[in-house]
Amino acid sequence: MSEAIDAAFGGDPAFVPYLAVGDPDVESSLEYVRALERGGADVIELGLPFSEPIAEGPTIQGAVARALEGGMTVERFFEAVERLRDDIDVPLVCMTYYNLIYQYGGEGADRGPEAFVERAAEAGIDGFVVPDLPAEESGPLRRTCDERDLDLIFIVAPTTRGERLRKLMERTSGYVYVQARLGVTGARADVSDRTAESLDRLAEWDVPKAVGFGISSGEQAREVVAAGADGIIVGSALVDIVAEGTENGDPTEEVAARLEATARELNEGAVAGAAERSQSTTRPERT
Repeated sequence: MSEAIDAAFGGDPAFVPYLAVGDPDVESSLEYVRALERGGADVIELGLPFSEPIAEGPTIQGAVARALEGGMTVERFFEAVERLRDDIDVPLVCMTYYNLIYQYGGEGADRGPEAFVERAAEAGIDGFVVPDLPAEESGPLRRTCDERDLDLIFIVAPTTRGERLRKLMERTSGYVYVQARLGVTGARADVSDRTAESLDRLAEWDVPKAVGFGISSGEQAREVVAAGADGIIVGSALVDIVAEGTENGDPTEEVAARLEATARELNEGAVAGAAERSQSTTRPERT
């Protein structure tokens, strides 16, 4: 397991933002990632664009399309990660689809996750989120990650229960990505009423629970952490800022400043939620 990710969840609730690398171009996206670190990110999920992002809503699909149109490839992604490693210290998680991981090694017997994971480790990746990888088929990637002390993070939906839930929770490491609502990714105006229920369902497993899918404001971050989350994952709300800036032709530094300000708001909301939860558990009962 990654010591860096473990440490990121060791204090205040972790703020885990997501951006697609290469959206709208490599140079801009790297500056946007740096802005998220300045805004308080504890872990950053870096999207490696794939042509069929089945778990994503329109916002992130748009980011993926812009990155691919700009020439993003697997190798350019790794080169971008290497550049980030020169000037940021937070753990980096690669979020992508298994087709890219499996085929990176080449043809025939060379296919499999080993080559991809080795290259990712060399570049500075600390873990992976692979939305289309079933727990039952995760053995090769899980073993390869374990050999390099990298985390493999699974997504748990509100409807995941029974044996499937057990398999996911036994195989996840670093943190578990708790899907706050059904459907695809996308910013929402409210917090799902299933969040607390999902967190309660996972309470028996000793792994940090980070809630994603729909968080877009500091107030929502506060609610989610107050409900029991160990961290928040935010993607679409940040990608929306990138998309708007790209459409308007705004300078990179202006978009980066908006991302940093939004990151601070989200991070502060999460910290406030932790304080609220702490007060509610330590407050003496009235007699």
